[in-house]
Amino acid sequence: MMRNTPQRGFTLVEIMIVILIIGILIAIAVPNWITARENSRRNACIENLKKLDYAKEQYAMENKLPGGAFVAMGSLTGPNGYLKGGVSGPLCPGGGTYTVNPVGTDPICSLSAGPAFHFIP
Repeated sequence: MMRNTPQRGFTLVEIMIVILIIGILIAIAVPNWITARENSRRNACIENLKKLDYAKEQYAMENKLPGGAFVAMGSLTGPNGYLKGGVSGPLCPGGGTYTVNPVGTDPICSLSAGPAFHFIP
């Protein structure tokens, strides 16, 4: 005599519904994650630019430099410098490069234009 025992497992429709729900969640989460990552990089770059500007102005005051005087990145870094990092100074998290600019003007990042907007507001 055979018993009618129900078979265990998932049907193809149930598996497809689960895959569809996971796909929808990924479609919502990934763009938000990318946006948050770019905002974090931009904010870190802006913070580096502010530190670079403060270090440049401090160096100019201590060395009695006039407004518009050129300050090299190497003067702000090193063992007796105002910033941590190598001779190149801080690194942009977005991959850009920093330009110190003369005393009295804000330093800039090479990613200041376009969709990145890495600049001091």
